[in-house]
Amino acid sequence: MKSKGRHFAWLTASVLLLSLIVAGCSSNNVIVQEPRVDLLAELQKAARELMKKTARLDQDRPVIITTLVNIDDLQQSSTFGRQVSEVFSSAIASRDIPVVELKMRETVFVREGTGELVLSRELRHLSTSHDAQAVLAGTYAVGGKNLYVNVRIIKTTDNRVLGSHNFSLPINGDIRSLLSNRR
Repeated sequence: MKSKGRHFAWLTASVLLLSLIVAGCSSNNVIVQEPRVDLLAELQKAARELMKKTARLDQDRPVIITTLVNIDDLQQSSTFGRQVSEVFSSAIASRDIPVVELKMRETVFVREGTGELVLSRELRHLSTSHDAQAVLAGTYAVGGKNLYVNVRIIKTTDNRVLGSHNFSLPINGDIRSLLSNRR
């Protein structure tokens, strides 16, 4: 009978130990789901918010759209920065405000693969040559789990901010991919 008791105690201890090992292994293999983000919908929502916050724009004079840049290096952008600019450009154009397509112009500082970057010293030249009333500009900052985006519409004659909007997006694989395509 003693051998059955020892066998039972050994079996119980083994099962308990095995359970602890399995529990330990499973905690190391926890699958974390990335945040779901409908990027286009979020950007369209942000563009609507910017337009609500922006002083009335003249429908007879264009707005110049620039590529959003990385706040840590204002000479760098990414596919994400270019995509944001495209969505905001569409939002402005949908309000019957002319939008200047800088990619088609020779007088703009365009860095291949980066997009249209407005340097402060070029703002007056751009606004004069295109008779633009404002420029859309912005930055993004990459955090650990979130991407922080700042967009504003700036009056070309005095650099006064006519409207601005800040928002954040949780970084998922899609956004990470758009950010990694820096040029």
